[in-house]
Amino acid sequence: MSTDGQPSLIRSKVTHAFPDTAGTLGSWERALWALVAVALVGDLVTTYYGLKVGLTESNPVARAAMHQFGFAAMGALKLFAIGVGLLCRQLLPERYVLLVPAGLAVPWMAAVFINLSLVTMVV
Repeated sequence: MSTDGQPSLIRSKVTHAFPDTAGTLGSWERALWALVAVALVGDLVTTYYGLKVGLTESNPVARAAMHQFGFAAMGALKLFAIGVGLLCRQLLPERYVLLVPAGLAVPWMAAVFINLSLVTMVV
């Protein structure tokens, strides 16, 4: 250890082996959360339009919720998923936090593309 204010050799090697990625991680996380927002809106819009042109919701939980409470239930389910994701994000080590927005964005973006393909077959 160093007592003269200079970093020790061990600290120097650790710093070079594991550079500070907080800035990079933060920008990736912001981008993924933005993608979550786009995917959420896209899924809601394409689902709504698909239902209006005669398609049915394939998710049985969402279908039952919409039958009981209307289309607003779909938004509530999405907000619940985001809430669970944000809670889980707090429990994860920093190196894994990107899994939360990615885990929300990827399936919702897939749903958008599936919805769009189904709508184009019907319209």
